[in-house]
Amino acid sequence: MDIEPYQTAEAHGIPTVRQHSIFVENHVGQLLRLTKLFDRTDTRILALSVINSVDCAICRMILDDPDRGYEVLSQARFPVSESELLVVSLPHGKRGLLHCWAALLNGEIDILYTYPLLVHPNGSAAIALVPDNIEQAACVLQERNFVILDQADLLADRLQ
Repeated sequence: MDIEPYQTAEAHGIPTVRQHSIFVENHVGQLLRLTKLFDRTDTRILALSVINSVDCAICRMILDDPDRGYEVLSQARFPVSESELLVVSLPHGKRGLLHCWAALLNGEIDILYTYPLLVHPNGSAAIALVPDNIEQAACVLQERNFVILDQADLLADRLQ
C-alpha cells in the first residue's frame, strides 16, 4: 500500500523557518545553561523568546543550524519540540511593522505570537511570527511585497 507523504507548509513552497521550543525548569541560571550549550558549537542563536510561569519556562529559539541545534539540546536532555514559523524581513523605516500588521489584519490573519530576530538578515530588521494560518499569512504578505525568509536565508547571513 502506497502512503503519500504528509503535506506541510514547506511542501507547498512557502518559505518557513524551524523554531525550537525548549522546556526549562524555572531555576536561577537555566537560561545561561541553555545558552552556553551553543557556545561550544558553531550554531548561533538568531532569535529568542522566553515565556515564564511559576514552575517552568518555555524558551523559543531560532538557530542558524536547526538540525545541529536539536541534537545539542537533546544530548543535554532538554525537552525540545520543533515547529515552523514565518520570518518576515521588514522594510526600512519606522512603519515596517505597522504595514506588516495591517497586511495581516486585512487578510483576516490572527497572530498567535511573535518575537524579533537578534540578527538583521540582508541588512533589514526581521520578525518571527506564528499566524493562525501559515499558508494564508505567507500569501497575504507576499502579495504585498514583503520578503519572507527561509532557513537558507538565515544560513546565508552566517556565511557572509
